[in-house]
Amino acid sequence: MLENYLPIIVFIVLGLGFGAGPMLIGYLLSPSKPNKEKSSQFECGFPPFEDSRMYFNVRYYLVAILFILFDLEVAFVFPWAVVQSDLGWFGFIAMSIFLFLLVVGFIYEWKNGALEWE
Repeated sequence: MLENYLPIIVFIVLGLGFGAGPMLIGYLLSPSKPNKEKSSQFECGFPPFEDSRMYFNVRYYLVAILFILFDLEVAFVFPWAVVQSDLGWFGFIAMSIFLFLLVVGFIYEWKNGALEWE
């Protein structure tokens, strides 16, 4: 029974090795020369003026929900359309429930004003 899991364990060990190995080699072999200039802000050129845990508008989350609703929906609709004739009524009812839930999410987004651009 345990020999069935050996390939999975080998893949996990190899994946961890390929992922963590180069980082570990770079950490161990790289020179460490700390400097004040290296630790300074380099993205925008000036020190931050607010806390990083500031309030974000709920619109960011609504846009994320919109992405999930309308982008990932296609990932389920196309394969269903390919095998629709093989699924019969069960597949039709299951996809109808799925699309109904998507419409409910769309109405939620519409009511919260996520579709209105400023």
